[in-house]
Amino acid sequence: MPLFKTIKPNLHTNIFVWKITESFDALNLPIELTNRSKERVLSMKSELHQRGFLSVRHLLKEAGYCDADLYYNGNGKPHLKDGKHISITHSFTFSAIIISDVEVGIDIEKNRDKIKIIQHKFVNFERGFIHKDDDYIQQLTVIWGAKESLYKIYPFGGLTFKNDIDINSFQIADKKTTGTIKVEGWDKNYDIRFEQLEDFTLVYALDTSKNE
Repeated sequence: MPLFKTIKPNLHTNIFVWKITESFDALNLPIELTNRSKERVLSMKSELHQRGFLSVRHLLKEAGYCDADLYYNGNGKPHLKDGKHISITHSFTFSAIIISDVEVGIDIEKNRDKIKIIQHKFVNFERGFIHKDDDYIQQLTVIWGAKESLYKIYPFGGLTFKNDIDINSFQIADKKTTGTIKVEGWDKNYDIRFEQLEDFTLVYALDTSKNE
């Protein structure tokens, strides 16, 4: 289907969301890929991942870019050749990109019961505010997505979700909170925004230095 949703959280940032309903062939035919991307997509064993990869290239086109404008550094972090910041995510039938003049990260996750089983791996400080009267699965998914978004912002890798990233108190109805990366030499706070897209949770992190 065409672009599912666009979000403009501030003057410097745009988000583009795609709902992946097309077949691999339908997504592949109208998009021009670099040779490296062609090799990468053909090496993927899952058609779900292939379709996610291709849908991101459609999102780039929606944003005025092409596949050749995107490159990755040694830590696997995506960059755009014009210097703008970009973050990418896809999960099952949704993909999204965020493009900004400042540091940004984005994540989309399907709301699933299995997150309760792995919460001990990423919930620490947040245990003190999770609300019993709120949607438990969504709360955990927001926390995971927020930490994933901040992990994508940090350029050096090696963070642990449980000990190096804190997400501050929120309720699902708030649709926003803040988060911190707690490592030496990186003293920055970030705005966290989130919303539900069908049975998925979209979360993104924004540098607070430019939040108008």
